[in-house]
Amino acid sequence: MEAFAPSPSVSPAPQHLAVIGAGPVGLTLALLAHRLLPDARITVFDARPADRDVSADPRTLALSLGSVQLLQRLGVWPAEVAQPILQVHVSQAPPTLGGQHLRAEVALSARDEGVPMLGAVLRYGQIVAPLQRAWAAACAAHPENCAMRFGTPVAALKDVPGGVEVDAGVMDAFDLAVVAEGGVFADQARKAVVHDYRQNAWVGTVTLDASVPSGAAFERFTRHGPVALLPLPTLSPLPGSGGASGQRQASLVWCVPADDDPVRALDDAQRLAVLRSVLPEAAGQLQNVGPLKCFALGLNAERSLVQGRTVRIGNAAQTLHPVAGQGLNLGLRDAFALIDTLRRTPDIERALRRVEWARAPDRWSMIAATDFLARSFTWQWPGLPAARGLGLALLQLVPPLKSALARQMMFGRR
Repeated sequence: MEAFAPSPSVSPAPQHLAVIGAGPVGLTLALLAHRLLPDARITVFDARPADRDVSADPRTLALSLGSVQLLQRLGVWPAEVAQPILQVHVSQAPPTLGGQHLRAEVALSARDEGVPMLGAVLRYGQIVAPLQRAWAAACAAHPENCAMRFGTPVAALKDVPGGVEVDAGVMDAFDLAVVAEGGVFADQARKAVVHDYRQNAWVGTVTLDASVPSGAAFERFTRHGPVALLPLPTLSPLPGSGGASGQRQASLVWCVPADDDPVRALDDAQRLAVLRSVLPEAAGQLQNVGPLKCFALGLNAERSLVQGRTVRIGNAAQTLHPVAGQGLNLGLRDAFALIDTLRRTPDIERALRRVEWARAPDRWSMIAATDFLARSFTWQWPGLPAARGLGLALLQLVPPLKSALARQMMFGRR
């Protein structure tokens, strides 16, 4: 994502945009539109009331470096509560090749890539609250261009000549509607490309021991599915985590088969013992596992981002398996590409065609990669774990390949 700058050769016509969904992607898009399309009128709709406190929402988000930079440029990055990701360790139990155990792991580091961080981790409320404050401030300062209709669910969208009608109690006409509502796989209406992985994600927090470096993230491929640990700030414990103030904590995403779930019947002590047995030595000895919540996992994606004058971005366009932790980052790249194209291309129809074409490589490569990895844990092909281990070892041994992987994680496909 490039730095914000005016486009002196292009003077976009005034546009009236509806943004449906005031989560991280929707609010980021609204602020981008206000910044880059100064003559546009932007209305943000959301079912939640404006006075509902979102700051305490404990869900954990992983942002890539590109996403961090975008929010920094918008002036809404909460650096004081974010935990930088400085290292990422991806591994699986070592396969045997020719009687020898192969070191099946790849380690990425911000230092090797010459960047301050690979990404960052923070809670959902910690990113949405400053975004919402910034949008409320924009509405107060520029009421002629910015509006927030919170507590107003959108019931339907209807294409009309030259625009789209938004049914939110009353029918309003807009030049363009951007749907950015998220939601989890189990609660979403089914889209054109759907696959139920028959996997559950158990999500919560764990307490690490002091040997784990600050800012280290881990992903371990097990025979059941991936297990991920994302570093959390040590300022205060998460609710229900059981950790004491000052202890190092991590967000846990533990993926297992849904039809024969090996986690559901376990108590906290048993879950701790199993996690200690499957995580790599570099992750240390977990000290505690807090209460876990379970979510069904699947792929749910639109074939096209654009339908008439309606554009879907973020989880409204594609819900992915969390194996790569890239769903939110993909949505933020969708948002930037849409607004950047609108500022460079005055004709909306032409701009939407360009967005569809430009986003396809990044979007579909990420969908394909996460889908392949998620399905691979259900395949019983002989030698598949060894092949995956060989791939990890090859990445570690070939620095250009490892750097390319890191750049893909930080900035997406360019």
